[in-house]
Amino acid sequence: MQSYTLYLIRHGAIEETNRGRYIGRTDVHLSEKGKQALLQISEQFGYPYAEEIYASPLQRCTETCALIYPQREIQTVPAFSECDFGAWEGKSAMDLAGDPNFAAWLQNSDKTPPPGGESGKEFAVRVCRGFEHLVEDLSAKGVRSAALVTHGGVIMTILAMFGLPQAESYRWRMDNGYGFAVRVTPMLWMRDRVMEVFDTVPFAPKKSVSEEE
Repeated sequence: MQSYTLYLIRHGAIEETNRGRYIGRTDVHLSEKGKQALLQISEQFGYPYAEEIYASPLQRCTETCALIYPQREIQTVPAFSECDFGAWEGKSAMDLAGDPNFAAWLQNSDKTPPPGGESGKEFAVRVCRGFEHLVEDLSAKGVRSAALVTHGGVIMTILAMFGLPQAESYRWRMDNGYGFAVRVTPMLWMRDRVMEVFDTVPFAPKKSVSEEE
């Protein structure tokens, strides 16, 4: 059975005014600097060709797709949206410093959701189920390569759960516009639910977005 390759890519940068704030489901655009940075990365290195392009439905991800995979059909998957921070969306840790719910969340975010949001465990379950469905979809279509443009937290969750070598989620942090290449081998996936993380994305030297035969 043939293996297939997935490129997990973090969206481009958003406005500086949103840095340090909880921006999960808030649907912000890429910043102009973020757009230019993506174009520079693409020109310098090139993003690898992918037969199928998947993305979080949030604009910062679909806008990234349009820049690094222009004129390609994008399949949006709600399961790959960023964590829902509920009532804390758009707020900073300083804004929430006196909130006892925030203190409880910091102590145990896996079990304690923000008001109106989702817990860390709920987020991880959603993302991992979505990824399992994605792998099933690729297998059913016979696709050899695909790109998933999504959020840093989503990528870290996927790799912490399924990636080899095994590592805590924080070990899989990546800058905006970058990510990881993984190889899914059907027998290994079906038996152990793991996949090989074999490179970072983009690669060097430059590869074209057009298919290379």
